[in-house]
Amino acid sequence: MKKIVKRLSLLLLCATFLVAGSAVGINAHIKHTAAPRILSPDEAAALTDVDCILVLGCGVRENGQPSSMLQDRLTRGIELYRRGASPKLLMSGDHGKEHYDEVNTMKRFAVEANVPSQDIFMDHAGFSTYESMYRAKEIFKAEKIIIVTQEYHLYRALYIAEKLGIEAYGVSADYRSYGGQFMRDVREILARCKDAATVIVRPKPTYLGEPISLNGNGDITNDR
Repeated sequence: MKKIVKRLSLLLLCATFLVAGSAVGINAHIKHTAAPRILSPDEAAALTDVDCILVLGCGVRENGQPSSMLQDRLTRGIELYRRGASPKLLMSGDHGKEHYDEVNTMKRFAVEANVPSQDIFMDHAGFSTYESMYRAKEIFKAEKIIIVTQEYHLYRALYIAEKLGIEAYGVSADYRSYGGQFMRDVREILARCKDAATVIVRPKPTYLGEPISLNGNGDITNDR
């Protein structure tokens, strides 16, 4: 009995090391692959023929105001828009529930910063990084984009976009330090491993729909 327990413990230990080693390898590969496409704001502003600046959603407070992370993403996206990096902003986030709405919060923030409403598109079904990229390509027909989010998140977003056939560049929105970043970094390693498999399987997102041209008026995506 002791020998069996010892062998099982050894097998479990080996499996743990194998899984951990795979996670480390996948994480390193994604960061190495995406890193060259993370640009400074100056470099991004010099790009040409960019279909849109894709701002990825995150937490909204109970009072309807963007969290500090989301506010920084919006501030960076608006900066790039004003510098001519692209004539269109695409706000992609979670609006799956009536009382939780990232994308209208994002658009309102940009409009209050004097960005014309018609230049702001909303993707109400960007429920995950993968779904945001998939829908940017298949619904909004984006072929060349600038992604705006915090740096830790950019690597995965850029990796997914590249695997889905989008020419994507990223600009970090790290204007400050954020509480809980260590746990966020740990979860991101797991998310990178998950999405490394997701881009191989390529499941359809929760919702698809009719194409929406980024050359048109962003108000077509308004729902209120």
